[in-house]
Amino acid sequence: MRIVLIGQAAFGEAVLKALQERGDEVIAVYVPPDKPGRRPDPLKEAALAAGIRVYHPPRMRDPLVEEQMKALNADLGVMAFVTDIVPARLFGIPRLGTIQYHPSLLPRHRGGSAINWAIVQGNANTGLTIFWPDGGIDTGPILLQKEVEIGPDDTVGSLYFNKLFPLGVQAMVEAVTLVEQGRAPRIPQDESQATYEPLYTAERCIIDWCQPRDIVYALIRGGNPQPGAGTTFRGQTIRIFDAARYDEPTAAGAPGEVVDVPEAGLVVATGDRPILVVRVQPPAEGKVPVWEWAAGEGVRTGEMFGQ
Repeated sequence: MRIVLIGQAAFGEAVLKALQERGDEVIAVYVPPDKPGRRPDPLKEAALAAGIRVYHPPRMRDPLVEEQMKALNADLGVMAFVTDIVPARLFGIPRLGTIQYHPSLLPRHRGGSAINWAIVQGNANTGLTIFWPDGGIDTGPILLQKEVEIGPDDTVGSLYFNKLFPLGVQAMVEAVTLVEQGRAPRIPQDESQATYEPLYTAERCIIDWCQPRDIVYALIRGGNPQPGAGTTFRGQTIRIFDAARYDEPTAAGAPGEVVDVPEAGLVVATGDRPILVVRVQPPAEGKVPVWEWAAGEGVRTGEMFGQ
């Protein structure tokens, strides 16, 4: 089929290559504009290497995009990892419509931070949805879904790259095949089960050390690799990226208190059981192993996080 691909990053690149292997003709690719000082987008590079037309409008709602897409005469639009707002008027331009990937089991976890919130809220499972966008925020009819388990130590990074990324590429190819065969369903989403969460920004990823360990641990995992779980230490904000449950005997401590300093990191008390902090990002610095930062700062037992 003649496909217009809208996307970015490694996922968009992988979907492009999978569609080409399927035998589709990707006639154009839309990617975000290049950012100064950063390498070109992988999807853009792969498309140019394959001789595919690449468009990078400042916004997909630019009227010029509509004119371009009408002239392309595509059979299907495929949206793979799209962060820009794509106006609904573009979805019906391809002959068979447009399909989109979303990393949750819609209608749960609509919005741009679906993976983060699934972990933070303690879900045992999540998944991905290929759906027909309709102009709302992840509200269109469902084409297909795939479920995955959220492991007890999964982070956003491990859940996405090890599970939702490869399964998502396979699901997109499966969905395109169903569309081509005329067998692609349009299952209405159950609005009674719908949830929507805001972007998981640094302001929403702040540790409350009085919470039980599992809640603190979920918040840290939900902010890894971005934006990192925030806390204060000696009056400065640091971000925690890696941690682990700690079940070795330790001294009792108030929530946020450093109760042990083993070689592996810092053991910090929570509302019930302690947690091992492994990797942090100090102010205006890069991410470092916590032992390196703690040694440089002379961190001692009895000092407090979150004050």
